[in-house]
This record gives sequence, C-alpha cells and structure tokens, in this order.
Amino acid sequence: NLDGSVARDIAPILLAGEKFQYVYSGGRDGVAFTDKRIIALNVQGLTGSKKDFTSLPYNKIQAFSVETAGTFDRDAELEIWFSGLGKVKFEFSRGVDVSELARVIYYYMNK
Repeated sequence: NLDGSVARDIAPILLAGEKFQYVYSGGRDGVAFTDKRIIALNVQGLTGSKKDFTSLPYNKIQAFSVETAGTFDRDAELEIWFSGLGKVKFEFSRGVDVSELARVIYYYMNK
C-alpha cells in the first residue's frame, strides 16, 4: 500500500537507494516503512506547511506487538519498543493488514 501524498512528503529524506515497502496515511499524518527504517510524518499547524519527520531504525527495535481490528474496533494498532526511545504506537484503519507489517518489521530487524 503506497499512499501518494505521504510518499511525496517523505521521499526527499530517503537515503540513496532506500525504497518504500509500505506507506500509510491517517488524516494529515502518515508512516512509511522502508527497507532501512520506519519514518513517521507529523504534519503540524493549520496550513500543514510545517512537517516533523521521525526516523526509527529497525536495528533499534527491541520488541513489537500488533493488534488487529476486531468486530467492534475501528482500527488496528502496532506498538514498537525502541532501545533508548521507548514505546511508539501507530494506529491504522480497519483495512490495513498489520500482520503483514509485523512480517516486514521482523524481517528487517533480523537482517
């Protein structure tokens, strides 16, 4: 899943040869899973011209958990614990396959 607007915003900070694996948006914010790291995008202000990018390297992941959307839940959750940073939580809409994200994370954190 590649969300065009989030990918366009994040593309300028990619490293040479770094490739998107998955990109998701939640309103104005988004998250990209690349072959090197996770990049969280936080759009700030009324105009959205100020953007905060957080780079989260796979090799700093200590643990993660996924929670799929249930019958009455509207969203799925991904929680990741990073060495030196703590827990980071992402929420995804019902249609997102968080189990696929778990496979991607596990693959890159053990590469």
